[in-house]
Amino acid sequence: MLNRINLSRADLNLLVLFEAVLEERHVGRAADRLNLTASAVSHGLGRLRRLLNDPLFLRTPKGVVPTARATELAFPIADVLSRTRSILSTAAPFDPAISTRRFTISAPDGSASVFLPALLAKLRQAAPGVDISLRPLMPTKGEPSPERAWQSACAELEAGVMDIAVIPLDGAPVRFHSRTLYEEDFVIAVRAGHPFAEDPTLEHYCNALHLVVSATGDPEGFVDTALAREGLSRRIALTAPNFMFALAIIAETDLISAVPRRLATIHAVRFGIVGVDSPLPLRRFRLNAVASKAAMMDAGVAWLYDLLSEDEQGTSKPSARARSRKQQR
Repeated sequence: MLNRINLSRADLNLLVLFEAVLEERHVGRAADRLNLTASAVSHGLGRLRRLLNDPLFLRTPKGVVPTARATELAFPIADVLSRTRSILSTAAPFDPAISTRRFTISAPDGSASVFLPALLAKLRQAAPGVDISLRPLMPTKGEPSPERAWQSACAELEAGVMDIAVIPLDGAPVRFHSRTLYEEDFVIAVRAGHPFAEDPTLEHYCNALHLVVSATGDPEGFVDTALAREGLSRRIALTAPNFMFALAIIAETDLISAVPRRLATIHAVRFGIVGVDSPLPLRRFRLNAVASKAAMMDAGVAWLYDLLSEDEQGTSKPSARARSRKQQR
């Protein structure tokens, strides 16, 4: 059995000191930032070096530089401090106007680029100190069932890896709150002036060169399943890791691709593309904001959840908390 580290012997404030020295690259500036003396910072670094068994920072004429071990520790220490600050911030009543919390939202890039600009505009007005971490999210490869395809996202929500997920998942388990943000379907994105836009027949569609968005490089998607039902196929000349990169490629080539309609509309002018209705029936779906009921007990998460689902007029459906109170009556 492995021996557990006795945290009572470790001063976790040393991690804050590590963060300051790493960012400032200078003991004196780190001391000023922490309202300490340079001697106190040097003493703390000595304790941290003994604790981690590494020099951590090497002196130079202009300050200090991190060792390989310090560079390796930079991310995990930043993560520990971020989570600790988030936990402590929940102890006080949440006030978006003065909050400096960071929330994590996960979504496929095709939907993130649709809802994010409006959300950021709302944050600038209502919560200028609140920050967002955006994580990419993709369904499980090769899983046709939406419920199973997004199981990993639900697990990460429950684990607290993210606060809210925006995913095309209907019928979320009862331990989650789910609210539809908008409905979506697919169009065929092509560069302006592409011949397909003038004659978007199924024959021309199958004969075109196609781009498929696939984070894994898998050259088949839901469109191929729909084509196979008609006894048809297409040539996938390129896969791209995300929709935004795909739009940039489409704008400069004769490749065509099925992309979310709102995405194509929002970025049509920027990339010089047009969205053409598909000659093949493609699926419609709903993008839902999903959060665990446990996370929604946090006033900050509940506030962000409601802000995310506000419509353009600034109104939203009854909050999850309000619905819960109503159901309990």
